[in-house]
Amino acid sequence: MTPRIVWTLEPGALIGATLAGGVYLRRWLQVRRVSDHPARDAPAWRLCCFMASLLVALIALVSPVDSLADDLFSMHMVQHMLLLDLVPILAILGLSKVILRPVTRAVSDLERRAGPLAHPAFAVAAYVAVIWTWHVPAAYDLALRHPVVHVLEHVSFLAVGSLYWWHLLSPIRARMRLGGMGPVVYMGSTKLLVGALGMGLAFAPAALYPYYIHHARVWGLSAHDDQAIAGVIMAVEQSIVMGLALAILFMKMLAESEREQQRRERLEAA
Repeated sequence: MTPRIVWTLEPGALIGATLAGGVYLRRWLQVRRVSDHPARDAPAWRLCCFMASLLVALIALVSPVDSLADDLFSMHMVQHMLLLDLVPILAILGLSKVILRPVTRAVSDLERRAGPLAHPAFAVAAYVAVIWTWHVPAAYDLALRHPVVHVLEHVSFLAVGSLYWWHLLSPIRARMRLGGMGPVVYMGSTKLLVGALGMGLAFAPAALYPYYIHHARVWGLSAHDDQAIAGVIMAVEQSIVMGLALAILFMKMLAESEREQQRRERLEAA
């Protein structure tokens, strides 16, 4: 079967990206105008990160990636990984304390009211649970066959991905802040649990998803091989993204520890 390589141009995704980009750009320009240190409070690289997050979201939702996801499990996995990790990472990197200032109090109030739901442990549990739940064959096939459920699946990926990466990358101090080896444990546990799912899909003895088993084959790729490729994509993506993030966080932790030691030495000397 010849794959359907078309732009779906989903109106909801296009409108949402346009509105988000407009709101962000207006605030970024406002900070640049009034700030005494625009290069620190609203640097160009943050604008690039946020706009890149919208571009990646559109690639996942309206480009041929979306149309191919109906034919290939492996392309559907690419779509999921973009929404879970790359879009939230880039969006949060686009924010700074000053850019967020109009909503900082609201975010703090929400965090306080959320109680245990604002704890990093909940973010790990939600991230892992959502990924595993949507990859149960019955839930996965339901999403593929019903557009409303498919939208719910994508929204849940964006939501848990944003919550997960917020605890690591948020520019504002959280009430339940990850300190010391916390980020390493936080990410390491997630990597193991999600990577295990990827490896399970990659080495499963048979195809698990009826939708793809009975779907016309693309490029002569069997449902089992397509599933194995999807599993490898999940495992490798988790290893690369989580590995890079862990390395960066570990270096940041060492730098903060060194600065703290220097402060103590200066105080002792004084």
